[in-house]
Amino acid sequence: MKILITGATGFIGRHVVENLLSLGTYRLITTATKSKEEANNHFPLLKKTEYISKDLNQKEDNYYAFFQRPDVLIHLGWEGLPNYNELFHIEKNLPANFNFIKNMIENGLDNITISGTCFEYGIQSGCLHENMITAPVTAYGLAKDTLRKSIELLQSKYRFDMKWIRLFYLYGDGQGRKTLLGQLEEAIKANQKEFNMSKGEQLRDYISVDHAAELIRKIALQNNVTGIINCCSGKPVSVRSFVEEYLRERNIKIKLNLGYYHYQDHEPLAFWGDNTKLNNLLCK
Repeated sequence: MKILITGATGFIGRHVVENLLSLGTYRLITTATKSKEEANNHFPLLKKTEYISKDLNQKEDNYYAFFQRPDVLIHLGWEGLPNYNELFHIEKNLPANFNFIKNMIENGLDNITISGTCFEYGIQSGCLHENMITAPVTAYGLAKDTLRKSIELLQSKYRFDMKWIRLFYLYGDGQGRKTLLGQLEEAIKANQKEFNMSKGEQLRDYISVDHAAELIRKIALQNNVTGIINCCSGKPVSVRSFVEEYLRERNIKIKLNLGYYHYQDHEPLAFWGDNTKLNNLLCK
């Protein structure tokens, strides 16, 4: 089986590539905007794949042929995160991603898995399940939600299986510096005595990127369960508890300066994912 992975040098993509390589079963074609030399230097595992440097804003007549007619697409590419409110998600990322996926489908691809986001749900509190109406309030969430709906419309014309993976709060090796744990790691490295954060009362759904990569692989390589699938733990945890446990596991002591930051206005105080559909998929 030939699998194409976009966004292969990104936070999630690197872990998905590593997970697939560990099985030693599949032929992997990987792509991102980085040059082949830069990608191989920074991410040596990509040398074990067929890496093709490509900016999806540079159009191809036939992306399917360009990427050697893969059997499966795992589409993780998306530029400009975590700047969730920037309009380039709508003005640039949305059309580029839709045109790429539409072109792949028109030319023969019939099995796609795409990364979505819990931000598609918008300001909805409590347990979030896949059949809820979406109401995104960020440019990023709106762009992703619109992309999903646009691809679903294509299913009236073309026959293909789509799995839309709504990712919740990922953490782990390679996480961005602007993320909560990314900032915490920077504070630890700088030997700071205090770490500034919010009160930490928010309830969130955290999942390690290694586990998420395994789930993405399992979701992508089956077609019994399709459509929207929450990729989450299903367990609400307070941000403060999560940070404290993170420090405790690493035997690190740093004072938490709680209440330094206000809560984000694009996120409800408490939400987590319903993982019933995911668990049903894993049991099949």
